[in-house]
Amino acid sequence: MIGNSLFCASKSVSMIALRLKVFFHCRKALDKYGRVYVNFSPAVSRDSLKAMRQTIRGWHLQLKSDKSLADLSAMFAPILKGWQQYYGRFHGSALKPVWRSMNLFLIRWLMRKHKRLAGRKTRAAEMLKRLAQSQPGAFIHWSLGILS
Repeated sequence: MIGNSLFCASKSVSMIALRLKVFFHCRKALDKYGRVYVNFSPAVSRDSLKAMRQTIRGWHLQLKSDKSLADLSAMFAPILKGWQQYYGRFHGSALKPVWRSMNLFLIRWLMRKHKRLAGRKTRAAEMLKRLAQSQPGAFIHWSLGILS
């Protein structure tokens, strides 16, 4: 049963707890002796990931160029922290697409806020990385080390 991907593909348990919006999926796990085995562990569902990304998109961060990073952090950090605490409880790395999406919208915000970054996505991404390293407490995913 170790590493049996056919087992996972054929018996992918789609037990979605409607109230929790958690998806039990076949994943590799380690036991206390360091051996790999197949486990059905909970993580955020695809529908919840999609809803979170749509929520971020609906915030229209790129249009808030009059706001500072501290203002954006005050507005949106509590929501992001709640998502991390609720959905990231068992399988935190499943939220990476949400954090990546948030960073992309912050890059767009930087490109509109600073004229010298307009049309320069790579430079804006580098500036966002520097901001994340200098102020890791601004957003929860920056404190987790997800900078890009």
